[in-house]
Amino acid sequence: MRQLLFWGLLIWCGVSSAAFDERTRADIAERAGELARTHTLLVAVEGETVIERGYRDYRTDETVNIKSLSKTWIATLVGAAIDRGVIESVDQPVTELLADRVPANVDPRVREITVGQLLSMQSGLERTSGGNYGAWVASDNWVADALRRPFVGEPGGRMLYSTGNSHLLSAALTQTTGRSTLALMRDWLGEPLGIDIPPWTRDPQGIYFGGNEMGLAPTALLAFAEMIRRGGRVDGEQVITEDWIEASWQHRTNSVYTGHAYGYGWFTTELAGVTAHYGRGYGGQLLFVVPDKDLSVVITSDPTPPSSGSYFQQQAAIVEKIIRAI
Repeated sequence: MRQLLFWGLLIWCGVSSAAFDERTRADIAERAGELARTHTLLVAVEGETVIERGYRDYRTDETVNIKSLSKTWIATLVGAAIDRGVIESVDQPVTELLADRVPANVDPRVREITVGQLLSMQSGLERTSGGNYGAWVASDNWVADALRRPFVGEPGGRMLYSTGNSHLLSAALTQTTGRSTLALMRDWLGEPLGIDIPPWTRDPQGIYFGGNEMGLAPTALLAFAEMIRRGGRVDGEQVITEDWIEASWQHRTNSVYTGHAYGYGWFTTELAGVTAHYGRGYGGQLLFVVPDKDLSVVITSDPTPPSSGSYFQQQAAIVEKIIRAI
């Protein structure tokens, strides 16, 4: 009878014993550490950090390069700008925000590209990622170079994953507010989350790189994930509106690599029978939010090449194991 009462109390409290079982946590942490590139693993369930591990002499509180996971942060910053009326809406043409940063000799269709199309990687412009990345970052003006790229699709059409899209958004925020993306990030996200946001790479015009090379501690990533999981709230303060989070998770296109749905800076898939939203960076930088399980997961990894495209599947299997344990 006592045992039945004990299990009933756990269910009533909404807490899964498996998620807090030491053996289960140790097994998950060990499996994550067995992956070749893992640096840290953090897991929070119902707001409580139940796993916090560093591997290969890496700590959870030291700054790491989160690579393209920074696109999720830039997208959230755009949401904060819309919340504040700095950007009218996702339907606003980005050229209105970039003003005189737009070169005179661009394709007229550039004027049709909206903020939302940049967020969802549907600008139609030739990618500045992949094989085009090196030449783009070697150019003397990243904004102008991205806008001068030829159209290989229509605005609003298929997904063309491109870091240039995110960088245009960083430039738009800087141009419109007169403040650096770093200052905005610290003010609108860092301060309410209580996290440190160090300076990161800037382009030749001094615009902070929108979509790559951003440095954050894994603990800061977890704080961000938990804010998103709580509907944009931190200690009663609404940092990002719940409407924006829902809009970010809405299926707008699909990744050509995984087939997973993509919204505004977030991928969405199904793991262990539940919906999981995630941001992802090169080499295995991952942030998962699983609302149905009140779960947030952060994994950081070796950000240097080479990195197998299949590595994500190994990491996703760890997250799936965590979901099943709850």
